[in-house]
Amino acid sequence: MSDLSGVERRKLEKLLGMSSGYVLNFSDRTFRDFFDEYRIEIDAEYYRQGGSSKANRMRAFWGLEANHSVGRVIKGLIDYARDESCFPEDGLALVDDCCKIATRLLDDLPVAELDALTATDDERDFEVLAAQVREAIEKNQPERALDRLHTFVMKFVRNACGSHGISVSRDKPLHSVFGEYVRVLRERGHLQSIMTERILRSSISVLEAFNDVRNNMSLAHDNPILNYEESLLIFNHVAASIRFLKALEVKMNVGGAAKDAGLDDGDIPF
Repeated sequence: MSDLSGVERRKLEKLLGMSSGYVLNFSDRTFRDFFDEYRIEIDAEYYRQGGSSKANRMRAFWGLEANHSVGRVIKGLIDYARDESCFPEDGLALVDDCCKIATRLLDDLPVAELDALTATDDERDFEVLAAQVREAIEKNQPERALDRLHTFVMKFVRNACGSHGISVSRDKPLHSVFGEYVRVLRERGHLQSIMTERILRSSISVLEAFNDVRNNMSLAHDNPILNYEESLLIFNHVAASIRFLKALEVKMNVGGAAKDAGLDDGDIPF
């Protein structure tokens, strides 16, 4: 659920003219059409828990959905209202306040480790792929980019393997490649705790299951796509793993450079 405060809710209700049960100048049909653009079924029964008016369904939406999703809709409503000239000229301060509310909510991305999903080399295809994955999250559509995420992880793991001299063929599945990578990290003493090793090893079976999701539950083929909640879980798990491995690779690179320069551990600047 969103964390809109009482003050923020009152400002939004005033801006959207919800006191009479309406929302801006929407009819039931155009209200439904507006939410369809965000792939939200605003006529669903769970949005009618406080009543069936457009205002009550909007309040239910605020109470049920996550910050980022609510922020996207509020921003869209403000843009729509500006195009339709729904705001009075003396309401600019209120519009500005509500824009700030939308921005705050939009900053709360559904994937906590989104910054980890960036390209790790200068390859143009990798950069485009990473941008597509991030765009899906920023639009709160993780289920629509599962195949892109699978390809991103494959590229990331292949690059990591290359830096450790691990031979990788294009025919080898993702979980097998990752298993070799984890084995090398363990054998070369880069993992400090048994628990970390076990978490990474458990990720091998997770990535094996990801192959099935990519082939049978994503837009990689003509499939019914996986639901939002499970897609988001996959994104969060993968992003957290990538963030850890990126940090580990940086540490290993710094340590290797220090050894090449003849420094001991006490001389490494961190």
